[in-house]
Amino acid sequence: MQKDDYWFPLRSHGWGWGLPVRWQGWLVYGVAFVLLAAMFFVFPPATHAVPFLIGTWAVILVLVFVCWLKGQALQ
Repeated sequence: MQKDDYWFPLRSHGWGWGLPVRWQGWLVYGVAFVLLAAMFFVFPPATHAVPFLIGTWAVILVLVFVCWLKGQALQ
C-alpha cells in the first residue's frame, strides 16, 4: 500500500489506529456507530442478551478488520 493510501493512521502512542484521515474511514466509523446504536433497538439487551452481544461483537470485529486492511501498516 502506498504511504498516503491508508484511511487510518497509526496512533503516536500505544497500539492501534487513530482517527480517520480520509472520508472513507469516517464513513466506516459512521456505519459502525449506526449499527451499534441499532442493536439497542433491534435486540434490547434486557430481553435479547445473547443476540445483542453477538451483533455487537460482529460489528466491532468487522470494524477492526477494516482498520487492519485499510490502516497504516503496523511496524
